[in-house]
Amino acid sequence: MPAREQIAALEEGMGRAIVGQRDVIRRLIIGLLANGNLLVEGLPGLAKTRAIKALAKNLEADFSRIQFTPDLLPADVTGTDMLYRDEQKSEFRFHPGPIFANIVLADEINRAPAKVQSALLEAMEERQVTVAGKTHKMAPLFMVMATQNPIEQEGTYPLPEAQMDRFLMHVLITYPPVEDEVEVIELVRSEEIAAANVASSEAAPEESHQPADVIPQQAVFDARREIAAIHVSDAMARYMADLIEASRHPAKLSEELARWIEIGASPRGSIALDKAGRTNAWLEGRDYVDPQDLHAVIHDCLRHRLGLSFEAQGEGISADRVIDELLKVVALP
Repeated sequence: MPAREQIAALEEGMGRAIVGQRDVIRRLIIGLLANGNLLVEGLPGLAKTRAIKALAKNLEADFSRIQFTPDLLPADVTGTDMLYRDEQKSEFRFHPGPIFANIVLADEINRAPAKVQSALLEAMEERQVTVAGKTHKMAPLFMVMATQNPIEQEGTYPLPEAQMDRFLMHVLITYPPVEDEVEVIELVRSEEIAAANVASSEAAPEESHQPADVIPQQAVFDARREIAAIHVSDAMARYMADLIEASRHPAKLSEELARWIEIGASPRGSIALDKAGRTNAWLEGRDYVDPQDLHAVIHDCLRHRLGLSFEAQGEGISADRVIDELLKVVALP
């Protein structure tokens, strides 16, 4: 089966487990195929954890969840050397932590102090972990999805800008419409009925946590190879650079942007636009990138990379509104 059909089946399988969050599913797929990490922000109960579990369930992948708390230690994430003894000798052996999985959910990452948050940085950027001077490589398929709650800020440690920049995209989850809410109720009720039927049957076999049509990891690698070959014209590459340049020197284009933006996007913003734009084009069935691909992902790629001024924050100007203004003032190719 071609890679595009397998990835479409993966997206469809996730859609059966999650109602009303199609944009979140698409961005999870983009992050997976672009070999990036995602920061997902939303109120409790909006299927952040369910989404990443659905991805791991429908993909041939090891899943790990780390619940970040104020008393968490870096070794609780990366693992540590442990002393093993037998009759002849004693030696230290590395005991891998939960970060050594294909898909890692870093739940409520802003509840752990900076030292623990930084334990993720090397794994996210370099795909490796160094403990006691020894480097341990991650699996070829590796993705971190970190979540944070925009409310209950007491006892939290906000992520610094340098760490936010390591995430390919910052995805916001909002409440589903009322029609989808009805489907959510019905979906959860049907799952409860199925679970009750299994529990009531003494002879029932143990429930499998993997669907029969699980997508192999090779489909992801095949898709990445095709995405790498997606054509990006010189004009489109210049358009990406112009958008990033406008965020760094907004006074050249707009007085409002000059008042709103204090710090522009880093070169990682350009790279994220290129990766996510090519992935979106591939998912849409095109072999080239056009402006609508960039417009589909630019808010997720840049909203966490822009430093807004105190004036903008005082006026209630969001990063998304600033990005909308950037798209207005930067000429299309």
